[in-house]
Amino acid sequence: MYIESVPNRDSPPAILLRQSFREGGRVRKRTLANLSDWPTTLVEGLRTLLKGGIAVVEEGIGIRRALPHGHAAAVLGMIRAIGLDRLLGRPSDKRLAALAIALIASRLVSPASKLATARDLAADTAGSSLGRLLGLGAVDEVELYRALDWLGARQAAIESALARRHLRDGALVLYDVSSSWLEGRCCELARFGYSRDGKKGKLQIVYGLLCAADGCPVAVEVLAGNTADPTTLSAQIAKLKERFGLSRVVLVGDRGMITSARIRDELKPAGLDWITALRAPQIRALLDAGAFQLSLFDERDLAEITAPEFPGERLVVCKNPLLAEERARKREDLLRATEAALTKLADQIACGTGRTGRDKIGRAVGRIENRYKLAKLFDIAVGEDGFTFGRNPARIADEARLDGFYVIRTSVEDKVLAADNVVGAYKGLARVERAFRSLKTVDLHIRPIHHWLAPRVRAHVFLCLLACHVEWHMRERLKPMLFDDDDPAARERPSIVAPAQPSPAALRKRANKVTANGGPVHSFQSLLRDLATCTLNEVTTTLNHAYSFTLVATPTPIQAQAFRLLAVDPTRL
Repeated sequence: MYIESVPNRDSPPAILLRQSFREGGRVRKRTLANLSDWPTTLVEGLRTLLKGGIAVVEEGIGIRRALPHGHAAAVLGMIRAIGLDRLLGRPSDKRLAALAIALIASRLVSPASKLATARDLAADTAGSSLGRLLGLGAVDEVELYRALDWLGARQAAIESALARRHLRDGALVLYDVSSSWLEGRCCELARFGYSRDGKKGKLQIVYGLLCAADGCPVAVEVLAGNTADPTTLSAQIAKLKERFGLSRVVLVGDRGMITSARIRDELKPAGLDWITALRAPQIRALLDAGAFQLSLFDERDLAEITAPEFPGERLVVCKNPLLAEERARKREDLLRATEAALTKLADQIACGTGRTGRDKIGRAVGRIENRYKLAKLFDIAVGEDGFTFGRNPARIADEARLDGFYVIRTSVEDKVLAADNVVGAYKGLARVERAFRSLKTVDLHIRPIHHWLAPRVRAHVFLCLLACHVEWHMRERLKPMLFDDDDPAARERPSIVAPAQPSPAALRKRANKVTANGGPVHSFQSLLRDLATCTLNEVTTTLNHAYSFTLVATPTPIQAQAFRLLAVDPTRL
């Protein structure tokens, strides 16, 4: 920045605070403030400061307010760079669209309740520069609820637009289901069901997430909290076929989602292909029927087979030795824990401090069995005055023979997708799990949900999906600065069955905590916190309190690199 005196014919010259920058190979300049009304001594003092000198004046310059700015500028710049603001639509009330964008950005900048978000956006109580960048002024929670309702009503159109960008006919579509708890008892979607969060005694909702093959979130569906995973599939099929207009896709889901019944009743009639996995009893039945031999995997870890029980399908049998070791270790730990609990119960009964009677002892033993889920591997005999137990070696050996084995099931022909690509596509479900972690824990905080109306619960989840979509794009661009692997092509992987290994560049980042250019490696959240320290300052002078101008703090080298990767200029939003 510098101060320039511009001649003004017969009038005094204009004293302007300016900044030079390079654009398209040419040097340009922009005016930041008009200092013509400032006293000459104050102008010269500022000129000295800008040149790196020290100026001591009686009438100084003060900062009326400093707002955390860099993280809001980065998120808002990314929303505009990917065109999400245009996908939302143009309501008759332009303020409604600005509030919706603010809600999406706030989930990344500072996820909180709608009341707290209104406080963070309002001019008088702003927690960041986001409300100022969007020109919101005063904001209250009623306006945010109106914007949330409008966003929820636009969900179908926005998801269709995202699908046109990220999904194509014949492409892989990843699908998985999760759940989150709600506060209160009034929402019609709230039901008791299997809680993936381990939150006992709380009503919950279930939601299914559709992602592109690269893990980019595209669509979400909210259902009642007691909805079984397989029954959520029909809504996704209708969405893909009717709303998104995709005639051919390969739906990838886990073994609890895409079951034989769903394949028979829904996927096949819809003409969609699938990739899923077999359950353990199905794998054991194939082995007992001679569909494959365990000795086949002494020197290989993958084999493709067919079976009459699965006509017209390909089965890819995989063996992961590391997974086999982990399952054996976990089973042994659970066996020992079960033995310890049963021994303690038996000692209590023998000492007279435990329950007596066949029924009471049976219930106490049953509680231990339910805790560790290994009752089938023990021989337990319950009597009136006690019980005996012991491991069943035959059942344990039968359980252990399939350690490390899993079977991928698909309808895709081998000329379209080779066996190793089928396995890789199924492993791609880990990307959906990563999106769920982002939604539920460190980044977006979808839970707990305080809305009571079903449309608002759906709108809240959709809002978090859009924030997750923005975060995915930001992570893709910021990978060189994050712990994320930014060179996946360099990964060493002897087989698709083997666990994915980080690239050498990622290993160096994790070991040294230093990026390729010598800067510190960040997590996504720590980088946003760093960017927030690039403040937006309202500068004033003690000589004229009515006059002020805004000035963005000079980014540090780390912040400047992040802004370059995001293609965002924090001074021009």
